Amino acid sequence: MPINRGLFAFLSFFLGGLLLVLVSCGPDEPVKYPKPTTFAPDMPPPGLGFPNLPWPSDNPPTVEGVALGRRLFFDSRLSSDYTISCASCHHPDQAFSDTVVYSRGVGGAMGTMNAMPLFNLLWANRFFWDGRSPHLRDQVLQPIQDPVEMHLPLATALDRLSADRSYRDAFGKAFGDDNITLHRLQWALEQYLLSLTSYRSRFDLSRMGLLSLSPSEQRGFELFMREYSAPGSGRPIGADCFHCHGGALFTSRTFENNGLDSLPKTGFQVVSGLASDRGKFKAPSLRNVGLTAPYMHDGRFASLEEVVEHYNSGIRSSATLNANLRVQNGGLRLSAQDKADLVAFLHSLTDTTMALNSAFGAP
Repeated sequence: MPINRGLFAFLSFFLGGLLLVLVSCGPDEPVKYPKPTTFAPDMPPPGLGFPNLPWPSDNPPTVEGVALGRRLFFDSRLSSDYTISCASCHHPDQAFSDTVVYSRGVGGAMGTMNAMPLFNLLWANRFFWDGRSPHLRDQVLQPIQDPVEMHLPLATALDRLSADRSYRDAFGKAFGDDNITLHRLQWALEQYLLSLTSYRSRFDLSRMGLLSLSPSEQRGFELFMREYSAPGSGRPIGADCFHCHGGALFTSRTFENNGLDSLPKTGFQVVSGLASDRGKFKAPSLRNVGLTAPYMHDGRFASLEEVVEHYNSGIRSSATLNANLRVQNGGLRLSAQDKADLVAFLHSLTDTTMALNSAFGAP
């Protein structure tokens, strides 16, 4: 029986189209991403005295990785109700600190400690006021899960990101394929946060010979670096700040009891379990301190003037009080001019170029 040529042509067209549909409905071929671009962190010049610490060798910075971490930092989908991002409590124009005593999380839940600033984290040794996180990549996961912060299970966070094609592409560009994992979430946030360097304050520029501090700022610096002098010693009065806030980092990177209270188990003692660490909190960097009010782990001081007065006359003694503060029986005896000069110097540590750096802000 002869084959109807019209029917044959139709069947051929139909079967060919069906085959094309079946092929197109098969699994997607993996997207091939180019090798990420090496990122050059903005590092301080050697003359400023910053410690020579290497970037983590297992997480080399890339342009794509830093960009991904920046996007994640400002993304509120990492909170359970889509309202809170990391940047909600760490504002770029405030040196990545908050402006309130305690930040609010999802549902209006209130935190228990003042939000710390985020910069020069490459040189940080432990994280949070009580030091409970030993590594930055561990720290970045805690606010996401914390019930009073972003309150989102990590598995849900990964599911939300994986459902977004643009995020899969961003992870692919940063890490070579579009698989979104917990480790990659940590690495991206770590890369972005480590890129937040600060070293261009007026004080730094004076060290570089590019400007001069005002007489008040210079005198405040001298007070800052001069040890306490007991009455009758014949030595000039000093504010004795440098023991805990000296060097290029303006922090000793230690945990200290600075005479705020004599309380039960608090501070680094929660981590170490040692009674000798009671009431000891992280000594923060004083860089950008003019931008990070309110002050102390509990945000009790609204101004730098209040902070200076605490060290001048408000130290409360306890068994774990910092040794340098313990010998200051009766306070520092700073004059009104001394205190004003000290505050002027502290403001000279503000790095306005960091606060206004568009590369650090929301993408």
